[in-house]
Amino acid sequence: MNSSEKLINKVADSGLMTIDLEDFFVSSEVKASFDLKEYLFMGLILKEKDFRESLKTTNWEQYRSKNVAIFCSADAIIPMWAYMLISVYLEPIAKRFYFCEPDELDDRIFFEILSSLDIMQYKDQRVIIKGCSSRPVPISAFVKITRELRPLVRSLMYGEACSNVPLYKQKPVAIHT
Repeated sequence: MNSSEKLINKVADSGLMTIDLEDFFVSSEVKASFDLKEYLFMGLILKEKDFRESLKTTNWEQYRSKNVAIFCSADAIIPMWAYMLISVYLEPIAKRFYFCEPDELDDRIFFEILSSLDIMQYKDQRVIIKGCSSRPVPISAFVKITRELRPLVRSLMYGEACSNVPLYKQKPVAIHT
């Protein structure tokens, strides 16, 4: 290469917008679980008076600034108000809380965060969803972002700018005269 030749970064000039779902990752250090099983009488029944007293003596600080999965690991019928009452206690303390199994917590968090993303910024753009990450990104996050972007974007790809898998390309509008 002589001094008159210039290196051209075709990736930078491509106009691709990259979304790295890893940027929305929430550290697993801020997760906790609230299992109603611990509050059941004989592992089967939720007694309102006992439940309310137990909630009053629960150490709620263990949930401070954490993302919490509320669930019941026992096969019991739990009244709706019980989940609502737990929510009353968690609301001023927890970062977020959801009714879900603990292993579904990452999916719920990703869904909430991705739902707050301004997807209109990608309208009529060429978008690539970054594939490789060092943190675990749930498959559901990839499905959700695809569902949200597909109706808006000019094209959608997965992977890296230099090596991607095309997913969708908007068909040109035929002009009839």
